[in-house]
Amino acid sequence: AQGVRPQVLDATAGLGKDAFVLASLGCQMTLIERQPLIAALLEDGLARARSDAEVGPIVGRMRLLTGNAIQRMRDWEGEAPQVIYLDPMFPHRDKSALVKKEMRVFRPLVGDDLDAPALLEAALVLASHRVVVKRPRKAPIIDGPKPSHSLEGKSSRYDIYPKKALKA
Repeated sequence: AQGVRPQVLDATAGLGKDAFVLASLGCQMTLIERQPLIAALLEDGLARARSDAEVGPIVGRMRLLTGNAIQRMRDWEGEAPQVIYLDPMFPHRDKSALVKKEMRVFRPLVGDDLDAPALLEAALVLASHRVVVKRPRKAPIIDGPKPSHSLEGKSSRYDIYPKKALKA
């Protein structure tokens, strides 16, 4: 719904780019990153950004948790996030086109997210309003329930699993 600024959990934070975009739109963001080196890089970036006049207020809406997102979601205490955003590491592809530099660095560190079905299952249990999964446009959906609908871009697709409407 237009004008809604939900509480969002980005359970696959990476370097926090997607979460930053959502925070810049006014969402309160909780981020989880399980890979210790990437979590340390993200924490350092957030700490430095907090003192910046332009982006400080945006990163002020971002809180980082570390560890396994599946376990963190299963053990969640307090109010459930309204929306959970998942961007599991895309399955390796056999294309010759060079993958973005960031992904060339990430993949050897984190590997493919082989636990994506369990991640989706935990998210569907915890989220109060919806789960959104970012996938490559032509990738199959994650094993489990089918999304109610998808939004496609040039290279990505967002599979949406609604639970109840977000009201302004």
